[in-house]
Amino acid sequence: MNSTQEPAMQVIAAIIFAVALVHTFAAKQFERLAHRYPKHAGLFHLVGEVEVVFGFWAIVLVLVMALATGGGDALAYAESRNYTEPLFVFVVMVVAASRPVLTTVLWLVRLAAGAMPLPTPLATAWLGLAAVPLLGSLITEPAAMTIAALMLAPQIFRPDMPEPIKYLSIGVLFVNVSIGGTMTSYAAPPVLMVASTWQWDSAFMFANFGWKAALAVIVNATVCAFALRAHVIPAPAPATDADIEVPVPKTVAAVHLGLLAGVVLLAHHPVAFLGLFLMFLGFTQAYGRYQSPLILKEALLVAFFLAGLVVLGGMQSWWLQPIVSSLEPLALFIGALGLTAITDNAALTYLGSQIAGISDSSKYMLVAGAVAGGGLTVIANAPNPAGVALLRRGFADESIGAGGLLLGAAGPTVVAALAFLLL
Repeated sequence: MNSTQEPAMQVIAAIIFAVALVHTFAAKQFERLAHRYPKHAGLFHLVGEVEVVFGFWAIVLVLVMALATGGGDALAYAESRNYTEPLFVFVVMVVAASRPVLTTVLWLVRLAAGAMPLPTPLATAWLGLAAVPLLGSLITEPAAMTIAALMLAPQIFRPDMPEPIKYLSIGVLFVNVSIGGTMTSYAAPPVLMVASTWQWDSAFMFANFGWKAALAVIVNATVCAFALRAHVIPAPAPATDADIEVPVPKTVAAVHLGLLAGVVLLAHHPVAFLGLFLMFLGFTQAYGRYQSPLILKEALLVAFFLAGLVVLGGMQSWWLQPIVSSLEPLALFIGALGLTAITDNAALTYLGSQIAGISDSSKYMLVAGAVAGGGLTVIANAPNPAGVALLRRGFADESIGAGGLLLGAAGPTVVAALAFLLL
């Protein structure tokens, strides 16, 4: 047995994971301390960054491993983890948030909003909470989260909006993105983990999950829009459109959309999509007058968070897998939904895919519970850290409280759960 998998090391890893969870839930308190003690504000801001938490504690875990088992074993463990998802989320966030892509999506949303029997600002908000998350089934959930967050930030997630409505809106967004990617077999991380093993194709996903998810997304977005009706403001044109007189040519937008499509199609091949990303960076430099600043910092922080989750989560299967394998279908649904609050839902479904002889009903319940609970916390679903990074400035103390998110996502989670259980 590898020394990093010895019982003592597994217990230490579980303790560090628990500390990281507590740190995540306490992140907003550190931001408040930064305002109270300005002399040490820099340190408090650093440890209050939700995106830093899991990366920081992953480093602690590797250092503890190095001291306990030797540097070679610690490095071997770190290098054995699969970092494709963090790399993909980094790349797709930057590309999807580029000015040509965002301008194109906003133009399409405005066209659709103008045709709806609602005030245009409210229709735009509804589309951002419903249509864009469902679009995640085509362009992947991280890309949908990035586009939706950037669309909705100036409309909903602004300082003068009441905090309870902002938390309801972000809860709806996170839940809808988590379930909105289930119409295909490649867009939602927890589905991707089992699709090949269980031979679930996109037709199967739509027939068993997708249409139910779409109904839940529409209900959630409609309830949220009703709550927003007295507060939502018109969606402004992108700031870059006002600051830069030269509009984005159709050919430039087409190249950006083509590169985004290529990144999505090659999502499981990091060498290929990183090559496309380098081409994207070169193209944005060549046509810089049509670009706005790339969100490299935000995307790097999210990738750091997810990479830390990969490292920390890799040593939790010793206690997670027995729980998953011992539950009956309905209990498995409830357990998976609850466990997403403390671990990534893709990790849960991956563990389920390793259980020999798992029944078809248990397979359905595991995935349904995992995606339904994907909006409860920052770590529940891979795209959530991207949403936090892009939206937190609109919240008090520029930080999204874990308790507020949990409460805001509770109602939408119940709607999603009922859709998967009863329809």
